[in-house]
Amino acid sequence: MDGPDFVALQVRDLEAAAAFCEQLLGMRRAAFSPPHAVVFDTRPTPFALREPIPGVDLADVARPGLGVVMWFRTSDAHKLHDQLVAAGVKILTPMADSPFGPMFSFEGPEGYTLTAHGG
Repeated sequence: MDGPDFVALQVRDLEAAAAFCEQLLGMRRAAFSPPHAVVFDTRPTPFALREPIPGVDLADVARPGLGVVMWFRTSDAHKLHDQLVAAGVKILTPMADSPFGPMFSFEGPEGYTLTAHGG
C-alpha cells in the first residue's frame, strides 16, 4: 500500500457536520459528492463526511471515532486556533510546538478529535 487515498468520517447529522467544516474550518465542497456524503476539496488526500454505512448505528455511540487520530495541515495554526476559540469550539489540547509546526487539538463535528498543525 502507498498510504491513505481517501478519508471519511461517519456522522449522524451530515449537513450540520458539513457546515462545521465549511464555516469554521474553511473547507470547500468538491465539485461532486454522492447523495450520502459531502466530499471536500482537500489535498493531497480527499476528505469527506458521510452518513453511517449499513450496519453502523451511531445512536449508541457517545463519541464517534474514539481512539482515531486525525491531523489536518493549515497555513496558520495560531489563526485557526483563535477563530475556533472565538466561535466557542472546545479546544482539547493547547497550542504547542511539534515536529510539524505549531499544533493543537479541538472537538470537531459530533465529538471527533481533530488536530491542526502548520504555519
